[in-house]
Amino acid sequence: MNANQIEQAVSKIDQANSADPNTARDADGRSHPAEVLYARRMSAMLAEFEPDATVALRIAAHAQHIRRWEVPRDSYPPGRVGYLQWRTYLYDFHADCTAEILKDCDFDAETIERVSYLLRKKNLTRDAETQTLEDVICLVFLKYYFHDFARKHDRDKIIAIVRKTWRKMSERGQAAALRLPLEEDSLELIQAALNDA
Repeated sequence: MNANQIEQAVSKIDQANSADPNTARDADGRSHPAEVLYARRMSAMLAEFEPDATVALRIAAHAQHIRRWEVPRDSYPPGRVGYLQWRTYLYDFHADCTAEILKDCDFDAETIERVSYLLRKKNLTRDAETQTLEDVICLVFLKYYFHDFARKHDRDKIIAIVRKTWRKMSERGQAAALRLPLEEDSLELIQAALNDA
């Protein structure tokens, strides 16, 4: 594969995500399709956290939420069981959507298989790249989405979510999380979750 193939694949992922009817604003206040902005944040965070990431990991990070709005959470039952069913389906959905794009860009079968493996979160904690992808997911959530998310839920629920998020992260990921430029109330919630754990 070559740089043009990688650029083409990233462009096609962005093109797929540009149909997202939901919007989000970047740090400069500009509006973007929400999943386009999320993909760019994932890629930027990966470049910072793991500058020497493989091509497969770079593509998996960019495709982490590809076309996610097509499978809304409320299409599955409420509660933890429904949530896990939704997440499990999304793993395959994101992997399959990305595989089609990579085939169109003439990626080799080994790379396509590896990207799918990562997007399905195989062997978390045992596979270094799967763990790195999970760390980056958590870092992006904490940096860009946690503050607004926390304001919508009660304190006990947020603390429980922080603990679950923390357990998914490697020690290196946890250290990076504590260096994030978070708002004071977000930092307080994280420290409370860690102190109470």
